[in-house]
Amino acid sequence: METAEYALMDEAEQRMWWYRALHARLLDALSGVAGRLLDAGCGTGGLLALLNQRRPDLVLTGVEWSPLAATRARDKSGADLVQGSVNTLPFADAAFHAAVDPAAALAELRRVLRPGGLLLVNMPAFAWLSSAHDRRVHNARRVSATELQSWLAAAGFTGIRVRYWNSLLLPLMIAQRKIRARRHGDVSDVVTFPPWLDAILHGATALEHRLPFALPAGGSVLAIARVPD
Repeated sequence: METAEYALMDEAEQRMWWYRALHARLLDALSGVAGRLLDAGCGTGGLLALLNQRRPDLVLTGVEWSPLAATRARDKSGADLVQGSVNTLPFADAAFHAAVDPAAALAELRRVLRPGGLLLVNMPAFAWLSSAHDRRVHNARRVSATELQSWLAAAGFTGIRVRYWNSLLLPLMIAQRKIRARRHGDVSDVVTFPPWLDAILHGATALEHRLPFALPAGGSVLAIARVPD
């Protein structure tokens, strides 16, 4: 990942509407979890910092490949941080009750999760929505809900629930990435918006979050799955 992109993420992830919307969904999914939680690929630690505030009952650990991001995450969250790869996690089998991951190493996560443990995976959706931020963080994969479900099943997870989110704003995302990007070049999507605009965008995601049904497409895919008991 480009160093400058880490700086953008570090500044924006506790304020920008997208991060706040994602974190709200993850907090809801973790409402019944107790014990040890692993954030695999924790970036600059925004989720860990939020969990430290909202869920002091959880024992938090983060893993991040970049030493720079790992240092930022440790300073921001106070969590136990390990600099390393999610493909070879430096933890014993069945060490965690829950894990949050971008789907990079599902087999490793299944190994370190306890029987009945919870896995949350958030992924960017649809290859044709590739963005400047994807290129800067070296994200090589955007997926459909069907693909993510099949990965989780193949890795041995059960009780899999997958749904798109950031659906109401999908037309704006398409316009920004397919039309505006032609005029403004390789500008990152991670920015801080004026407060009034940020409030409108976050309000759209909050409204969507309250819907009792899933929409057929969105900018991101969130999956919840468990290790068999």
